[in-house]
Amino acid sequence: MSIVKELWAFMRIRKKFWLLPVLIVTLIVGLTLVLAPSAIAPFIYALF
Repeated sequence: MSIVKELWAFMRIRKKFWLLPVLIVTLIVGLTLVLAPSAIAPFIYALF
């Protein structure tokens, strides 16, 4: 949780709130790849 606190402090101090959607999308994609690799493999293959 310290990473989350540090990222939030960085975004708040430096006014980099545009990073929040990027981090959320990255987290969602990462969790999807980790939790359901066999179900989404055909879709990932189609992207590349």
